[in-house]
Amino acid sequence: MNEAPLLEVKDLRTHFKTEEGIVKAVDGVSFTLYPGQTLGIVGESGSGKSVTSLSLLKLIPTPPGILAGGEVFYRGRDVLKMSDEELRSLRGNKISMIFQDPMTSLNPFLRISTQLMETIMLHQKLDKKAAHARAVEMLKLVGIPDADRRVDHYPHQFSGGMRQRVMIAMALSCNPEVLIADEPTTALDVTIQAQILELIQDLSKRLGTATILITHDLGVVAGMCDLICVMYAGKVVERGTADQLFGDPRHPYTKGLIKSVPRLDRKSSERLYSIPGQPPLVVNLPAACPFHPRCEFAMDQCRKEYPPVRTLGQDRQVACWLEADTKEGV
Repeated sequence: MNEAPLLEVKDLRTHFKTEEGIVKAVDGVSFTLYPGQTLGIVGESGSGKSVTSLSLLKLIPTPPGILAGGEVFYRGRDVLKMSDEELRSLRGNKISMIFQDPMTSLNPFLRISTQLMETIMLHQKLDKKAAHARAVEMLKLVGIPDADRRVDHYPHQFSGGMRQRVMIAMALSCNPEVLIADEPTTALDVTIQAQILELIQDLSKRLGTATILITHDLGVVAGMCDLICVMYAGKVVERGTADQLFGDPRHPYTKGLIKSVPRLDRKSSERLYSIPGQPPLVVNLPAACPFHPRCEFAMDQCRKEYPPVRTLGQDRQVACWLEADTKEGV
């Protein structure tokens, strides 16, 4: 792309000190996000997806968390070196986040209007009347009926899907350039999930917002994302476009995730595939490939050393010893 990136993440590392040892929740994550682009981050629970998103805005609680290294550049400025005042100006304004559970993210004691207006008044410098009008406008934008009346309701008066729409309205109320959606459809039924994802996609296109979509659902990223990062044990093990990853997955973990997705063309008697074993505890991990205990292709080299990241073309990378000797561009 010719235009400058909005967000550049370089070798991001987030660790947690525990009684058992150092948990390397995020261990060397790198990616680039351009205006209008949608980046998907996928992986099993515990792979480091949510910690990555929180690290981008320095929302990791310290202690026990430590931003152990790396850089996060927003329009050329390192977010990790910003002052508290600069971060307050950035969060919710230029970079917004939709958290996993809207019921715990919304204050149950405050009206929706109060919570929406707080963000708008802080960042847009509007008075109460203008901020209230903006709050109603945002609720209408995300498809909440009778928004003029419902804006003054409390969170418990909304369904799960409507609360999630409120969270999206809050995140987009200041026209951010980057939207981080952390499992935005968790605990919602399938129909509402589809509506919420379609809403995020539609609003991103209309407002020109770049989106980071964090999920464990490969079906979601297949239809929404321009670029996908597959995470395992705090690292990005494969990166590519949706066509590349689904058409020609290179890492055994990616292949296992795709194989685990239910398919309509499978026989009803066929057992649903599951990757054997469990994700590793990322405490004092040895310098080996963390996936090797679950990998059917594991070699001696996999048990001794972490594989180098191999570039296989534009926007295409994989960290696997099976690909270490392939020619670049293959």
